[in-house]
Amino acid sequence: MSSSLSYLTSLYSDAFGGGSSLLDTIYGIGTSSAGSANPVQALQSAEQNQTQDVKVTALQPMVKSAIDEFTQAVNSAQSMTQLLANPAFMNVLLTANGMSDQIGYTALATQALTSNVSDPNSLVNQLSDTRWKTLAGDYNFSSAGLASFKNPATIASIANLYATNVWETQQDSVTPGLSNALAFKPLASTITSVDQILGNPTMRTVVTTALGIPQQIAFQDLTAQEQAISTRIDITKFKDPKFVETFVQQYLIANAAASSSSASSTPDLTTLAVQGQGILA
Repeated sequence: MSSSLSYLTSLYSDAFGGGSSLLDTIYGIGTSSAGSANPVQALQSAEQNQTQDVKVTALQPMVKSAIDEFTQAVNSAQSMTQLLANPAFMNVLLTANGMSDQIGYTALATQALTSNVSDPNSLVNQLSDTRWKTLAGDYNFSSAGLASFKNPATIASIANLYATNVWETQQDSVTPGLSNALAFKPLASTITSVDQILGNPTMRTVVTTALGIPQQIAFQDLTAQEQAISTRIDITKFKDPKFVETFVQQYLIANAAASSSSASSTPDLTTLAVQGQGILA
């Protein structure tokens, strides 16, 4: 391991080959109690077991019922407008794409998802939440229409994404923030701008936490928020899987440190956890 990663080694040495870590020794992070597992090890374990665990999650009664209702909604729909107005469809579609917080905004969803993504003046391009544009573009609602959703392969894909998202969310009971880490990794290579990060809650949380940017930055103007990120990191590095892996680990460590600091009222823990930001330079 290069010297640039010594920060991670000293904080969570067990995750890189054995030995007690600094945070384990001083603050007790990494114990076997629920919610306090070593975050780097928890991420590795989750990824190793993901395929099988997602299959098991898909069979959970509530998950299976939601997927069945989604499938029925798609197969019975006569128009895209009707489909977008169906709560069962929107529940699965939005959850599958990391937008469960938008469930219930039917009017917004219908207008945003049927907007022309290529038109800079369309609603979907005016929304600060960049997830709407990504979702509209991925499924091409405005031109592909209902036929694309009635494709069995599309139904299966969305159902799998739904089960995966539910599984990811459940991982937070093991290690707080783990769901964000799991969701961020496949998204990282798609990052092309700082505004994209700011407009996506998962990206925003992971990036700002890993960089040690306080949440209060959200109250500043957009330019200040952009500079807070752009001056700390070269976003083109997110194309490098190795960098993303290290970055996500830093997020988990910083998040665990912040959680522990909040619980123990020890103000220096977060500072300790973000000392290694040089690895992101």
